[in-house]
Amino acid sequence: MTRITRGGLMVVAAAMTVTVSACGLVWDSESTGQTTSGARTTPSVLFPTPVVTDVATPTPTPTSDPRSTTSPTATPPTAVSPTAVPEPPAPTPATAPTPTATTQPPSAPQPPAMLRPGDKGPEVLALQQRLSDLGYWLGTPDGRWGGLTTQAVYALQKTAGIGRDGVVGPAVTKALADGVRPTSRNGGTGIEVDVPRQIILVVRDGAVVRVLNTSTGSNVPYEEVYEGKTYRGSARTPAGSFSVFREVDKLDKGPLGSLYRPKYFNGGIAIHGAASIPPYPASHGCARVSNAAMDLIWAENSMAIGARVTVY
Repeated sequence: MTRITRGGLMVVAAAMTVTVSACGLVWDSESTGQTTSGARTTPSVLFPTPVVTDVATPTPTPTSDPRSTTSPTATPPTAVSPTAVPEPPAPTPATAPTPTATTQPPSAPQPPAMLRPGDKGPEVLALQQRLSDLGYWLGTPDGRWGGLTTQAVYALQKTAGIGRDGVVGPAVTKALADGVRPTSRNGGTGIEVDVPRQIILVVRDGAVVRVLNTSTGSNVPYEEVYEGKTYRGSARTPAGSFSVFREVDKLDKGPLGSLYRPKYFNGGIAIHGAASIPPYPASHGCARVSNAAMDLIWAENSMAIGARVTVY
């Protein structure tokens, strides 16, 4: 407390500190904007007070109690009579929310599992059955992925125009779901060799009943020596309409290799069985199929002498 004597009048100025608790905040009279009359205004931390500039400080009316809440005699014209700041309510203890059962959003669909040669089980069996239903021949479905299943997957991939990797991923799964299958170009009954897509269609009465993977001429010039003779040519599979004129029901050895049970339709060009049928053109001009597929052609009499063969 400070005493100042001025003209015989002693003025007592009391420096006070008021402490108020609100959400953990503590402030004093210097930070609350308290007036010289002792009335408390709203702390700027919680309730901001407009700033008034160039306003004369009012002269307080002397009272016996410097903490009196009586309004000052002179009030700034723009100020509202200050009122006592109410004590902030005591914080209500937080109540832990009652756990409630919630429904989890459905998980994103998982991509189909990759299937590949050598796999076995119900997923492979389902794959084989679907391929068979669409006409991609693979023998009897047995749930084991062997060479004929690979040939059928190749044929589907070629028909659908997707990558020829011989495995089942999202693209093959979609093609199976969409029921992708080729259609006959000529109708009627016969054999169609689709060179661009590298597939063979067995057609009966306009309907495609079998789809086989094939490998036709590589279009690369070749030179082979057989029994002392040199054979040269271009490994092409010419387009056109032909008919079967010769067949050999055994392994037929010739200058360009051994052909399994060939069916000749254009000179030395035949559809025949082979041990290797890659998903791309690789032959000297013939259309290769698997040995098992060639046995099927013979068993079903799909290429009897005189049968039509169309290459396009």
